[in-house]
Amino acid sequence: MRHRVFGVKTQLSENELTYLTELDFVKHVGLAAMLREHGEERMIGVGRYHRIHAAAADAGAAAEVAFAVVDEHQGRGIGTVLLEHLARAAREQGIEQLHAEVMGDNAQMMRVFAESGFAVHSSMESAVYHVAFPTSATEAFVRASEARERHAAAESVRTFFEPASVAVIGASRREGTIGNAIVANLKRTGFGGPIFPVNPAAAEVEGLPCFASIAATKAKIDLAVIAVPAAAVEEVVLECAHAGVRSVIVISSGFAEASPAGREAQNRLRRVVRTSGMRMVGPNCMGLLNAAPAVRLNATFAPTWPPSGNVSMLSQSGALGIAMLDHAAHRDIGIAKFISVGNKADVSGNDLLSYWADDPETDVIALYLESFGNPRKFARIAPEVARKKPIVAVKSGRSAAGTRAAASHSASLASLDVGVDALFAQAGVIRTNTLEELFDVVALLSAQPLPRGPRVGVVTNAGGPGILLADACEAHGLSLPELAPETVERLRRFLPAQAGYGNPIDMIASATPEQFALAIEAVGSDANVDALVVIYIPPMVTRPEEIAAAIARGAATVPSHKPIATVFMSSKGTPAALSGGARGKIPSYTFPENAALALAAATRYASWRRRPPGNVVTLDREAVVGIRTIVDRLSAEERSPSWVPAEDVGRILALAGVRMAEQRTTTLVPDEAARVATAIGYPVVAKAVARGLVHKSDIGGVILDLGSADDVRAAVRTLGERAAAAGHELEGVLLQRQIEGGIEAIVGVTTDPSMGPILVAGFGGIQVELLRDVAFRLTPVSDSDAAEMVEGLRAAKLLDGFRGAPPADRAALLTTITRVSALVEIMPELLELELNPLKVLARGEGATAVDARMRIGPV
Repeated sequence: MRHRVFGVKTQLSENELTYLTELDFVKHVGLAAMLREHGEERMIGVGRYHRIHAAAADAGAAAEVAFAVVDEHQGRGIGTVLLEHLARAAREQGIEQLHAEVMGDNAQMMRVFAESGFAVHSSMESAVYHVAFPTSATEAFVRASEARERHAAAESVRTFFEPASVAVIGASRREGTIGNAIVANLKRTGFGGPIFPVNPAAAEVEGLPCFASIAATKAKIDLAVIAVPAAAVEEVVLECAHAGVRSVIVISSGFAEASPAGREAQNRLRRVVRTSGMRMVGPNCMGLLNAAPAVRLNATFAPTWPPSGNVSMLSQSGALGIAMLDHAAHRDIGIAKFISVGNKADVSGNDLLSYWADDPETDVIALYLESFGNPRKFARIAPEVARKKPIVAVKSGRSAAGTRAAASHSASLASLDVGVDALFAQAGVIRTNTLEELFDVVALLSAQPLPRGPRVGVVTNAGGPGILLADACEAHGLSLPELAPETVERLRRFLPAQAGYGNPIDMIASATPEQFALAIEAVGSDANVDALVVIYIPPMVTRPEEIAAAIARGAATVPSHKPIATVFMSSKGTPAALSGGARGKIPSYTFPENAALALAAATRYASWRRRPPGNVVTLDREAVVGIRTIVDRLSAEERSPSWVPAEDVGRILALAGVRMAEQRTTTLVPDEAARVATAIGYPVVAKAVARGLVHKSDIGGVILDLGSADDVRAAVRTLGERAAAAGHELEGVLLQRQIEGGIEAIVGVTTDPSMGPILVAGFGGIQVELLRDVAFRLTPVSDSDAAEMVEGLRAAKLLDGFRGAPPADRAALLTTITRVSALVEIMPELLELELNPLKVLARGEGATAVDARMRIGPV
């Protein structure tokens, strides 16, 4: 107790009681960590800060902070979490620094401060540490906070896959029921811990003694699998909470997927597990398994037990989960962990990624997703995982039904599926279109190294499949290089004259097992080859088993850093001998296109992993204050979503460091417009300003090449006539300095209800929606992300100079992208932003927006 209060008091004064219990959550903030045990909540930790006077007139606002955590819960990170939340609250209230006093022998509290990630300064006087640190979220703090979050999530789900004991509530003696199948699977696969069937109407299930309730087991239960009717689930989960069960899997359906009442029931389940410290998988799921030989946990009702291996899988669909396990067994893809998450009321894919990131048995992660609960969190976690282990995902919902109607080009170009593509591209997640493609990619990644480049060598005994493979490789960004002369000479020593010595190497149908082995060794060792594909069609003269064994022998001679894939075009499948050599398991495909797709996916992923993570641009404090002043004023004036006036758009962009052509809005008085144009400098562009008019060019609302005062006067009259003809009332005219030349680009932002802000960049102008040569990323966008966006455009070579044109200022385009991203991060009100066209001028001359629109709305 001394460490927390420096002494003991048996009675509090009125002032002390008031200080401890009355908080205004501005100058005085207190937070409590609560734990529900046996149906009752108790406080296990508390933290508070109290604002104090600054030590000097020019010092920032400061507050004193203090913590207390009950002894049995110390060392669990509770103090650190309280510190993070208090620092964030203080920062929002303008408090720039926190102070604390810590007894000299309280090493544990000092460790909390030291490991927080804040820039902590401490000094000692009279056996007391005086600690001070700024509340600003430094990069070190963000990294430490995210690492703590991932570690906490991983530890919270570990019991699901590594339980010491399992109870099955709803166990049944009747075959064909879920409750019976789960108990039978736990026994049959050899789970080593105790299994407790729970059913008040049965004495035993599958030869195991049955219990009337979870409490009746009188045992410490790590994992409870619940397979009772939906109406009984809530009571059962409460009983599990009272009994101290750590994790529950709710197999039962009839919740959010079924009805509004079911959604309410699911919400109540979530509240129960979260207030009691449990974790829950489901409801509406098929369970999970851990195929590791040391665990052999099968808490599913699936009929298939897959081979043990290094692939961990998540399926949001229970039915597809059963099919995935069956297909994995059919293709001999070894499984480490499998989980069906169902409605994801509690445990999510983000939690599981955090766990699998450091799971020594997991080398590849495969996901079948139908929805994202928290895509922004996925965007933080997935890249950290993907830099160590590949993530392969199928995300359903690609249809046009997901596309939203929107006013600006930026918004109409984007859809939910575009957002998913952007998310996966940034996070390094390999997206496949189908489950078959997912298994094709996983089969390669789980057994072979990542390719170091896109160059593929091909050995085949039939020309046709080799051509198909070559076409598929080229379509997916791979190449078939010429082989080194010494490799070709080596091949000529043992192949017939009729063989094809280009790449693919066509050994013709009579190729013997020995020729296969020698050709694989020769081509696989060629310095121009990064990966090898071997194709075999069974002719009458050879037996598939002999060829498979020869391929395995040849594969053992290929450098270990080069991946090898095979195509066995036989209805009888691939002989087991293919994976019997020193190289181990070699993936095999039914058709050449499948192998090309898998190799291409692995190559792109390897390239992403080699790419530096990049840096995210942030705006300086002066810019932030200036932008927030404008946005706060606009938000106060207009409560509903609205388009921002052109002058304010220009000011916001200028503060964000985005260059825009000089512009001013003028009245409809021709002489006044001419005076403004003269001040800007000719030539100018005149644009119609009218409420509800977004695409000005659609009504002829943009007039170019105005070189004199008379031209401007005439343009004002013409714009008024055109606006009236289109049913708009002209409110003013925007005059803008005309920017000559340059390549027209687009940089914009749209906000998706699920994904949040999505940044779009590409080639723009009036044909942007027709050509759709654009790329998308979720914000924040790093400089590496921006470079990848631009490099991936079909017409990217235009920026390097095309047919005599000078090279464009690519660097300025990238800077604009990253600064727009920085603007998004401080402007949550932003619904849509579009710079189109953004003129990318000659190298060294920058990029200038000549049209910009911005829409904001309530947060």
